[in-house]
Amino acid sequence: MRSLAVFAAFTALAAAQPALAQGEKVSSVVELAQKAETLKPGQWVWAPEISPEGPVVVYVDLTRQIADIYRNGVRIGVSTVSTGKPGHETPTGVFAILQKDRNHHSSTYNNAPMPFQQRLTWDGVALHAGGLPGYPESHGCVHLPYKFAEQLFGSTSMGGTVIVQGRAGAPIKYPAGGVLSPATASGLPENYRPLAADETFRWDDEAAEPGPLSVVISTSDNKMVVMRSGKEIARSRIELDGAPSETIVATLSFDPDGTLHWSMVPLPGHHDATGHPIDPSVLNRLRMPHGMITRLREQMTAGTHVLLTHASVNANTTAVPLTVMAAND
Repeated sequence: MRSLAVFAAFTALAAAQPALAQGEKVSSVVELAQKAETLKPGQWVWAPEISPEGPVVVYVDLTRQIADIYRNGVRIGVSTVSTGKPGHETPTGVFAILQKDRNHHSSTYNNAPMPFQQRLTWDGVALHAGGLPGYPESHGCVHLPYKFAEQLFGSTSMGGTVIVQGRAGAPIKYPAGGVLSPATASGLPENYRPLAADETFRWDDEAAEPGPLSVVISTSDNKMVVMRSGKEIARSRIELDGAPSETIVATLSFDPDGTLHWSMVPLPGHHDATGHPIDPSVLNRLRMPHGMITRLREQMTAGTHVLLTHASVNANTTAVPLTVMAAND
């Protein structure tokens, strides 16, 4: 095992530039946070000039019925949402944008309009403009205010990261499939192959077409899984001393001078994340086989995201199939 030197320490960004909100002016990150605390159903605040460039990550908190938007590690927008109602719950997980359609219409619900649709699963879950009554009322999609959905649609790219966590309403029973339960376009679970007893890592470039790279690190399994274009291409044993208890998403971002850094954010609303600052050195302590390090260095680019979690990465073929960390070309 050797240190993954390519994981640079997190560099915090702090910009404060004028930006537009819904009917109001926002001039700083602090003011954005203040406005976000007072949003009513259907309201949003949008301040893109706080961080004008970089990878976009969307966090949907089912518990709070709020979506937080980060670009290059800095929060640039917050919106109220309406997610799935009982019987049509919005699935949780780490997703990538599979498809974008500005004028989408539902093939399931009487050709209903779904403006600014950004598909998260092949069985119908998406971000799009829709009704916002102040409580979960969708059939599984994440409804956004119309103008906010338009702004977000213009800011994201194919393969962009969308994280859905928490739960809406009363607790429900839902099959647990671990972190990775990817599904094919037909909705069938993807096959996976665990490491053999004598394997330390496996990398198969032929397993997937070129595309966005996603990395999942499980501190409970001491395993890493790498996915590209929605398919697993690599799996490795890892070691991580002093692993954090919270769930963290790190996005490889860039500074104005072009240098790369990791933007690290805990999942909003995570029970272990509140009040605990992120340890920016956690990825520097990661150990894995040298061959795995070499291949990751060759393929990681700005926009690559890493999910660090205590959850298991072992597939569960009995789980409801989700498209987690997947993307089309």
